[in-house]
Amino acid sequence: MARDVLDQDATAQLAALREKRISAVELLKASLARHAETHATLNAVVAADPERALERARALDDARARGETLGPLSGLPMTVKDTFDVAGMAASSGIAQLRRRQTEDAVAVSHARHAGAVIWGKTNVPVMAGDWQSTNPLYGPTNNPWDPTRTPGGSSGGAAAALAARVTPLEIGSDIGGSLRVPAGFCGVFSHKPTWGMVSQRGHVPPHPGSYAERDLNVVGPMARSARDLRLLLSILEDGPLAPKAPPADLKETKIGLWLDDPECPLDPEVRATLEAFANELRAAGATVEPIASPVDMRALLFAYQTLLGGVLGEDMPPGFIRGMERLRFFAKGAIKRGAGPLSNAAMAMAYTARHREWLAADAVRARLRHEMVETLGDWDAILAPITPVPAFPHDKRPFQRRELKLSTGKAIPYNSILTWIAPATALHLPATAVPAGLTASGLPVGAQLIGPIGGDAKTLAIAQAIDENVRGYIAPKL
Repeated sequence: MARDVLDQDATAQLAALREKRISAVELLKASLARHAETHATLNAVVAADPERALERARALDDARARGETLGPLSGLPMTVKDTFDVAGMAASSGIAQLRRRQTEDAVAVSHARHAGAVIWGKTNVPVMAGDWQSTNPLYGPTNNPWDPTRTPGGSSGGAAAALAARVTPLEIGSDIGGSLRVPAGFCGVFSHKPTWGMVSQRGHVPPHPGSYAERDLNVVGPMARSARDLRLLLSILEDGPLAPKAPPADLKETKIGLWLDDPECPLDPEVRATLEAFANELRAAGATVEPIASPVDMRALLFAYQTLLGGVLGEDMPPGFIRGMERLRFFAKGAIKRGAGPLSNAAMAMAYTARHREWLAADAVRARLRHEMVETLGDWDAILAPITPVPAFPHDKRPFQRRELKLSTGKAIPYNSILTWIAPATALHLPATAVPAGLTASGLPVGAQLIGPIGGDAKTLAIAQAIDENVRGYIAPKL
């Protein structure tokens, strides 16, 4: 029973706990055993505190036996991305110098703990959550459960790998450059990037430990193996009153705009074929799915996004790196005038050294494009788009600027092309729910994102749940 329940989503595991078909201690021990079984292959959970977790699980079992009123996550074992502070556990964000034992939880973690979650482990991340591969000098690389020679994505890569491998039923991740959506897509699980500001970032590193900053672009959100679990965890994480339970959407009354083409956004033919087949499945289930042109001017959006992102990430960069970017600034400005694109090294140099007036200009572009997106979304319940140009790619240890992505055609594209499809929801502060869309011809997961209007989180999650329960959802990798 204990091993079988790990195959179920969090909602089903919680039902088993409430009905006393399994105890919190038994469920935690099963999760720990699954971690031990897969750790050598995956390296997804990189720090654990089983003794303290077992103590909490026993206390919750005793409270349940006494008939006490318990929280909505009571007894559920959970892991948390290693960028979040967790009381009693080490936090590092992938840097040995930052590894420290915490005395209090991040706000989002505190919400989950108060709801009864049994938090026992921390999942791996890239250094300062700054890559789409989850590797760092402190803990090493995390591998993809579908193919250990490939990355699970980043920066919530350990979280996605642990979910896909049934080590944990729920995770708390974060996203500033696709860090919730990219790993979900690469590992075949669900995630939700909330509307900006919905969930507190306090206790997330970066920025530096102890900061009160709610950084632009960055969000904190849930990851899970089902859409209903996303809705459950988001209702607990969000600041404010708990969201009421709601039914899944009626696909027969759902209008989806299918966005698969833009000159600035490359897309591998295998990924396109998988998404087109997924769109046909949605149509067969009764949804209206029609191709649309780009909802905004992507070249303008990507330039603005780079500037906004550089302003955030630059604070965390070593002074020497920023001085180097400053030395390149004059040449970078000339390269952009000559036509260098938004994903070029020149654009990156300009972004990391942007003056305040340049940030304000980018913010003005964002405001204009947000207005245009509102108009586009007025015609649709959600926009369905790719998450990444490619499926999970092989581990790449080269320096960031020397990396590239290979399409199935053999063509190489820039590594930071991963920023393209995720950029609109991030830059414009929109919600986006990542759902499994199927497998490529070579057997790798492909994710799709459902993008909605600001504050439209309930709508994209309801559509995701309808897709999960009527079309397709999580498939377990053979691990």
